[in-house]
Amino acid sequence: MPVGASERRLGELSSDEALIATKFPANLWASADDMPGQLADSLARLRRDHVDVYQHHFPSRRVDIPRLMEFMADGVAAGRVRAVGVSNYSADQMRQAHVALAQRGIPLASNQVEYSLLHRRPEGNGVLDACRELGVTLIAYQPLASGALTGRYTPTNRRRGLRRFFKPFRGRGLAALEPIIALLWEIGERYGKTPAQVALRWLIENDMVLPIPGAKNRKQATENAAALTFHPTQDEIDALDTATRALRLTPGA
Repeated sequence: MPVGASERRLGELSSDEALIATKFPANLWASADDMPGQLADSLARLRRDHVDVYQHHFPSRRVDIPRLMEFMADGVAAGRVRAVGVSNYSADQMRQAHVALAQRGIPLASNQVEYSLLHRRPEGNGVLDACRELGVTLIAYQPLASGALTGRYTPTNRRRGLRRFFKPFRGRGLAALEPIIALLWEIGERYGKTPAQVALRWLIENDMVLPIPGAKNRKQATENAAALTFHPTQDEIDALDTATRALRLTPGA
C-alpha cells in the first residue's frame, strides 16, 4: 500500500466530529528530526489542521525519544496535535517519554501494545504497571488474538491465510485453547454475547485499557461495540484471569 494511502482515504471519509489518530514515522529510516515534516504531510492527507492523537509507532535506535517528545510538544503548542501517544514502548521508554513531555507540561496519553487474554505480556514486563503509575491509557491492539478468541476456529476448522501461521493457530495451539473458548462461550451465554464480546469486555473492565479490535465491515464493528453493553461479574472476570494466568509468564505471550 502506498505511503499515506489510509490517511488519504480517511481524509475523504471523515467529518470534523471524528477523532483521528495516526502515527509517526511513515518509513523505517526516519529520525526524530523528520517528525515535523511528516506530521505536516499527515495533516495534508487527512485534510485537517490537527490530529487528535499522534503516536510514535515503534521505538528505534534512529529515533531519540527525548528529542522526539520535544517535537511532539511543539506540535501540541502549535495546536496541530491534541494528545501525544506512543506504541510498543517498554516501561522504561514510557518513562523517558513521560519525563520529556512533563518538562513542557504535557501528559503522555497512551501506549499502544499487544494485549489480550492470550497475550498478557504487559502484565509481566511492567508496561501495565507503568501505565497505572503515569496515568497512561494502554491501547490494546490484537485484543482478539488475530481471531483466536472469537470461537470461530477449532482444530477441525483452522484459520486460512497468513494468520494461520500465528502462534494461536500453530500446532496444538487451538486444541490448547479449547477450555478458554468454552469458558468464553459459557459466560457469553448468560448475557447473550459472543466469545469475542466477552474477551473484549475482559479488557474494558480494566479502566486503564482501551481495546481496538479490527473490523472488516459494519456488522463486525457493531458486534465489537456490543462489548460495551454488559458487565460480567467479578467472579467471571476472575475465572477468565485464572484460566489464562499462565500466559503472563509464557515467552511471547
